[in-house]
Amino acid sequence: MTNRARVSQMRVLANRVEVFGLSVFSDDLNKIPLESPCATVTTISPNSYGISTRDPEFRRALAEADYLVLDGVYFALGSLLLRGQSIKPNQGPDVFAFFIRKLNAMRGRAFFLGSSEATLERIRQRLAVEHPAVTVGSYSPPFKAQFDESDNRIMVERVNAFAPDIVFIGMTAPKQEKWAHRHRDALRAKLVISIGAVFDWYAGNEPEISPLWWKLKLGWLIRTIHRPEILKRYPNILLFFGHVVLARLGIKNFRYGNLDD
Repeated sequence: MTNRARVSQMRVLANRVEVFGLSVFSDDLNKIPLESPCATVTTISPNSYGISTRDPEFRRALAEADYLVLDGVYFALGSLLLRGQSIKPNQGPDVFAFFIRKLNAMRGRAFFLGSSEATLERIRQRLAVEHPAVTVGSYSPPFKAQFDESDNRIMVERVNAFAPDIVFIGMTAPKQEKWAHRHRDALRAKLVISIGAVFDWYAGNEPEISPLWWKLKLGWLIRTIHRPEILKRYPNILLFFGHVVLARLGIKNFRYGNLDD
């Protein structure tokens, strides 16, 4: 059995729920092991689903993620309405908090890839206070819409020279998910986790959302108030809900079919 096949087998052993052909992790985060080869942890939301319907590479990154976790709660409406099954939410801040605590307990190594050097420095400073046992590395890649071969080579080399247990990527979706999927087999790491906005939250660039709002299922509202540009995502979000309604009425069944389409 190849290393990649072994990771896929471990993924199947975890509780998961299918939504539109996507296998979503619905289990405790401690079921995700820290061991080679490098596996991807990717989040799914109505917005990312909507983007993926027009982006085949992003669609593949979601479909072939080793652990596709629920970000927020609203994507789970698809499984509730179509299959009568709930999905355990593992939102970006929860994923980060769990694994950074785990690294602190094991005196592990974390590498932050993405964002500005100023933001990365604020992350390092906060980690030094809150999780001092974690050895931290980072790299701020160039700000551009598309990385070229040289950019990708440098990022892989920076990660591998540090040899982290976990790589946290903050490049926004779908850029971060596609990069992680494309390069996971080249990384000397155990997990590569796409967490996007968590970089800014943890660095203090944006106010962190109180756990109460997440509990009330209103984290999306507070994020929109803080960042009105999120309104641009709503067409993608409405597309997801439209697909759920059409599938629930039996008009059309949406599935991730041919990933090369």
